[in-house]
Amino acid sequence: MKPLERAEFGPVTVYFGEKSGKYPDGNQVVVRGSDTHAIFDTPQVSNHVGSDVDAADLVILGHMHEDHAAGLHRVPSATVYAHAADVEAVRSWDGLARHYGYPSAVLADLKKKIESDFQYVPRPDAISYSDEQVWDLGGVTVRAIHMPGHTAGHSVLFVEQHGIAFIGDIDLSSFGPYYGDATSSLADFRRSIDLVAQLPASIWITSHHKGVVTDREAFLAALRNFAARIDAREARLLELLADAPRTLAELVASRVMYPPQAAELWIDCAERRCIEQHLAELLGSGRIRMHDDQRYALR
Repeated sequence: MKPLERAEFGPVTVYFGEKSGKYPDGNQVVVRGSDTHAIFDTPQVSNHVGSDVDAADLVILGHMHEDHAAGLHRVPSATVYAHAADVEAVRSWDGLARHYGYPSAVLADLKKKIESDFQYVPRPDAISYSDEQVWDLGGVTVRAIHMPGHTAGHSVLFVEQHGIAFIGDIDLSSFGPYYGDATSSLADFRRSIDLVAQLPASIWITSHHKGVVTDREAFLAALRNFAARIDAREARLLELLADAPRTLAELVASRVMYPPQAAELWIDCAERRCIEQHLAELLGSGRIRMHDDQRYALR
């Protein structure tokens, strides 16, 4: 395997996963203090980093999904933290299954997939953290800033003295925000996008796609484009309903979040959750209505 591409920012090293951490991979962040060696998340690339991951004393998960826990098996002695709203998903498969919220048949196949493709292991020893928790690594502090939406516990991990923000799955991708699981929230994601723009950071690290952004104007432009995908999905829904009243199942089959050719196990479930949230917003604003036959239509 060729040497991993990486970037150094004082006590922080970023090891880039394949294609700048494109799913199913991610980007590995390592933070070294004088007392504690910490890592943020453990994506697939963590299995190829070596001692800079394996020697970690502390793992801080910005949130819990299979692609962020693919290297937890490498650090059995490290202390693992996850936000209180995500920690049960780290501690057990049952907790992770509730986190996803998919039907049992999908979950059964998904468990096999993440065990084989992501080396998934539960960490019953995981400790919960809350908003604004601080870890002193020895001359370097990390602050957790709760920014839910992608998951209920999704948090930005901010290396304060250096203005470095690991913004996780506010990943600035062309796909846009993902809010397709049981604990996801479209409304929270909107608020978190506003909040992350206000962070006093000078370096932004994403779990996927962009990797590292060091120019504020470039970051804000990428964030606007990322947020615009929410509006594009809403516009797609309204376009479908302008054509004809449709049931939720019909809207899911038409695809709003994913392209038609996408075929992962969870896609129909994620589409349904995503569309349900958009429909709830549109009903609440009076832009659509529901017929007695459970079809949605424009007002």
